[in-house]
Amino acid sequence: MWLLLTFSFLLMSAGERGQDGSDKIPRGEACAPHSQPWQVALFERGRFNCGASLISPRWVLSAAHCQTRSMRVRLGEHNLRKREGPEQLRAVSRVIPHPGYAARGHLHDVMLLRLSRPALLSPEVRPVALPTRCPQVGETCVVSGWGLVSGSESRTTGSPESQVSLPDKLHCANISIISAASCSKDYPGCLMDTMVCAGVEGGGTNSCEGDSGGPLVCGGVLQGIVSWGDVPCDTTTKPGVYTKVCRYLEWIRETVKRN
Repeated sequence: MWLLLTFSFLLMSAGERGQDGSDKIPRGEACAPHSQPWQVALFERGRFNCGASLISPRWVLSAAHCQTRSMRVRLGEHNLRKREGPEQLRAVSRVIPHPGYAARGHLHDVMLLRLSRPALLSPEVRPVALPTRCPQVGETCVVSGWGLVSGSESRTTGSPESQVSLPDKLHCANISIISAASCSKDYPGCLMDTMVCAGVEGGGTNSCEGDSGGPLVCGGVLQGIVSWGDVPCDTTTKPGVYTKVCRYLEWIRETVKRN
């Protein structure tokens, strides 16, 4: 197992229909531009590092393992290589990882970032709703990120064996919530109640290194934060593991209130 750190995969399976009737995204296809207006790109010294989610004009939610010394936020992004108009750049004034975060067991892998200036809300930049309940097994969700994908559109090419590459455009994948009992068979002794698993039956669609911190959105609600999983991400049949946002609502509310 590995911790998701600096690069990422969204490895997408071909096009069946989701349980909610929505079309699944075929292998390697980008998201519709600005269809995930809460998606945030975290940069360290001008270099893309992680994903995150806008949860209010002033606050961003990500994974604690994405913390770096120098962090800046880009909102309203689709193509990281092009200036398309709706992008907003913000400095980070407060970095608040969960006090119980433990890298060794991926425990409490959640972090709040306070923006130096509030985001200007628009159709391309708006917060995602926080959950009022925990995710349900079989629920259809979307995970998004700028990580490595299987395909030719790229900034940097992966190894010939993996045939994966870094995309310029935000990519999406449709996956479903997997039961804790099933996921525990893949990760015996590793899952906590603060984690949730998601993927597709038989594998082939997964989040991986660097999609870290990004959103798992189910029915328009932020249910997960990309946290950890199995390697190699492009061939594993095991699901990805996400920080379960519903378990951190009180911590989020109290932290925002105090800061």
